[in-house]
Amino acid sequence: MTTPTITLLAPLLDRLFNEAEAASGATLDAVADLSDADRARMLRSKTAYRDLYGRLKDAPLAVSRETGLLLYMLARSSRAKAIVEFGTSFGISTLHLAAALRDNGGGRLITSEFEPSKAARARDNLSAGGVIDLVEIREGDALKTLSTDLPDTIDLVLLDGAKALYSDILDLLEGHLRPGAIIVADNADDSPDYLARVRAPGSGYMSTAFAEDVELSMRID
Repeated sequence: MTTPTITLLAPLLDRLFNEAEAASGATLDAVADLSDADRARMLRSKTAYRDLYGRLKDAPLAVSRETGLLLYMLARSSRAKAIVEFGTSFGISTLHLAAALRDNGGGRLITSEFEPSKAARARDNLSAGGVIDLVEIREGDALKTLSTDLPDTIDLVLLDGAKALYSDILDLLEGHLRPGAIIVADNADDSPDYLARVRAPGSGYMSTAFAEDVELSMRID
């Protein structure tokens, strides 16, 4: 029996998750001078988020361990071959998705990250995991990097970048989503416009809140 790639990546992922947890204090310090209201405003602004994420350029901003496994299971069970990720950070979620592609027999994962130092860290981690050949990291503004050269058919999308842009990113990808395509939106409560869109009757999506502030949606037409 072939060992699943996600099992082979377990030591690397465990180290990265531990590093992310250890960095949580520094992450909080980077925004300590902002009030809760200021943070919420910056998260939901289509311009101010750049300042917020600039402060967090050294922060892993990783998905949880549970969400990582969910991503692997969804991509694996749906036999995904084409995946798009918005928000690479250090590549922890990317590793889970790429592992599923490997175990599905291959495919293409396009991921976008506007912070060059994070893209570099992600590239190192994906290389260490032996899955870099499955991943294309596009550096820069995702509204530009994800606007061209997309697969004709997309099987799964992870939204985990600037929350204010979730709906805009969906605009770019929507015409490529196959019926049954899965969209996972992390920290979706910070993107009320996106939630209203995918939950609206007649939207073309079936959507439900999931654990840990994750919105799980499926394209139905």
